[in-house]
Amino acid sequence: MTAHLLQCTAWAGTAAVVAGLSACSLPTKTDVARDACSTAAQAFAVPGVRITEAEAIAADTVRPPGQNAGPLLAAHCRIQGRMNERTGIDGKPYHIGFELRLPAGWNGRLLYQGGGGNDGVIRPAVGPQAAPGYALNRGFAVVTTDAGHQGPDASFGFDPIARTDNAYAAHDRVAVTAKEIVRRHYQRPADRSYFIGCSGGGRQGMMFTQKFPQHFDGVIAMAPAMRVSKGATIAAAWDTQALAAIAPAGADGRPVLSQALGNGDLGVLRNGILQACDAQDGLADGVVSNPAACKFDVRTLACQGDKTATCLAPAQVSALQKMFAGPVDSAGRKLYFTWPWDAGIGHPANDWRAWKLGTSTTAVPNSRHVFLMQDALQGYFVTPPDRSLSIFQFHFDRDPQRMDAHSWIFNTADDVELAGFRARNGKLLFAHGMADPIFSPDEMVDYYQRLSARHGAATGDFSRLFLIPGMGHCQGGAATDSWDGLGALVDWVEKGQAPQRIVARGTTVFPGRSRPLCPYPQYAHYDGSGNPDDAASFSCRQP
Repeated sequence: MTAHLLQCTAWAGTAAVVAGLSACSLPTKTDVARDACSTAAQAFAVPGVRITEAEAIAADTVRPPGQNAGPLLAAHCRIQGRMNERTGIDGKPYHIGFELRLPAGWNGRLLYQGGGGNDGVIRPAVGPQAAPGYALNRGFAVVTTDAGHQGPDASFGFDPIARTDNAYAAHDRVAVTAKEIVRRHYQRPADRSYFIGCSGGGRQGMMFTQKFPQHFDGVIAMAPAMRVSKGATIAAAWDTQALAAIAPAGADGRPVLSQALGNGDLGVLRNGILQACDAQDGLADGVVSNPAACKFDVRTLACQGDKTATCLAPAQVSALQKMFAGPVDSAGRKLYFTWPWDAGIGHPANDWRAWKLGTSTTAVPNSRHVFLMQDALQGYFVTPPDRSLSIFQFHFDRDPQRMDAHSWIFNTADDVELAGFRARNGKLLFAHGMADPIFSPDEMVDYYQRLSARHGAATGDFSRLFLIPGMGHCQGGAATDSWDGLGALVDWVEKGQAPQRIVARGTTVFPGRSRPLCPYPQYAHYDGSGNPDDAASFSCRQP
């Protein structure tokens, strides 16, 4: 009984003492957890924060919202809250929203789960990325945020405070708040704090290492949107215009973007890349694991006569050449990076089509470049916002300068010093899918090369890059895309064990297959014997 009263007090805080401990008499474990979460609204109300929800979730009863398969969640307290509630200059209500999940079996660590897209939504704070089985189930307290505005579109860009909240300010506030709530809840601060994010979340991770290096001991930045507000968005316009120029016309005479390259055409491209580059890693296995050796030339796929199912039309070849060379202005100055020829781009399980082409059979396109990147371009990336700016009419001489003001506060590509983060002995792990359709792996490699040029041999002491052949944007595709980056990062931070290789496993396309992810510039090479589906049969080699 005494032990139970102490547990009740520890969970409920002073509110339970004030109310009288008789409320804790002979409860079940479920009662204790529910009471603890219900009193959390008072106990966790740190200054400037309003707790809006507090819910006890019993072990093995639910999955994260939207998930119909996979692990059930461990016992935890889920809270949601708001801070900085205000009315914007556009007359709309704003606040910084967050969700924090506090496991009953806490391991002493906090994980900040990065966002993505335009943010504006609170995703379930369970730690799903680079942490198979969820970080929450491993005992991490997990927090995430909507980044200071509500709704996934870029209309918040008309409010200057929402712009800076989304870029960095909201994340600082949420990190500080989460640490304080964790301290109050467990009656001690977190021993270690980590960050994992991909895409916009990867940019957030890099932002933390540069603007707020005091918050995290280790960061995983996957496919980081380093230049999204001036770079990758320009490339999205470049690719969309190149594809629209060769797309067949619909009934109204306008191009049907999705039909510029059919699924069969993407299959031809994939097979051509595999024939040229697959076996250069010692094994023909449907994955290009040695990209440095790949010298694929798309012109070899051009039809010599009429278009057939086994070749590409000359216009298609020219469009692909233009896209993979990257955007330039009229003077030939590069506006973004080149792209590698990875066979994953042609696989139907990859998201290359979804981003570049879409599936619409009419002249109204539904590619993510159009409905997501164009929205961000109009509402957020140009200053002032301009809803008349079409990605199809983007001018590569005039329009990039309209993106300068916001890119100054948003982009993270320039800082290779990382002085504050290195001073606290922080560890920064990068990962990038080689078939990513929105942020070029060549951009990631460029950053890591500049980082290495600045710090020399010491770079590997605090940062490593892992390229994932075949993987699309953040996950999926013809790849071994399931990998425990969180475990590797914890071992690096807490045990001093820098990751020499990380075993990744296949999911939809290659179930049962495992491969080592190797630190750049190394690649996974088949040793010539052993099970070709087992990572143990591969070595990390220099190209």
